[in-house]
Amino acid sequence: QVQLVESGGGLVQPGGSLRLSCAASGNIFRHSAMGWYRQASGKQRELVAHISRGGNTDYADSVKGRFTISRDNAKNTVYLQMNILRPEDTAVYYCNAKHYYNNNDFDDYWGQGTQVTVSS
Repeated sequence: QVQLVESGGGLVQPGGSLRLSCAASGNIFRHSAMGWYRQASGKQRELVAHISRGGNTDYADSVKGRFTISRDNAKNTVYLQMNILRPEDTAVYYCNAKHYYNNNDFDDYWGQGTQVTVSS
């Protein structure tokens, strides 16, 4: 059974910082590309940041220079450091794992989501 458990969300003032964590259970982390998505009220879920199995990263334009994704394979955990937060970053943030079972095919796993609210 694969589980992704997010933590670290909360209420923060504009300009503040938060760090999200996502711990993966099951023997999948090392073979998974990891991502953070978010879904604001009334909007579609969007990719925020992605880190490949080899550690290459990619970001949505709206968060470049403010957010950093990283992974610790020894701890089966992926992080999202969010700085200079804006009200428009308010959303439920979801952790995603794409577990590759061959070079091209993967299974998708999702966490339960954690609320991030940026407000004064």
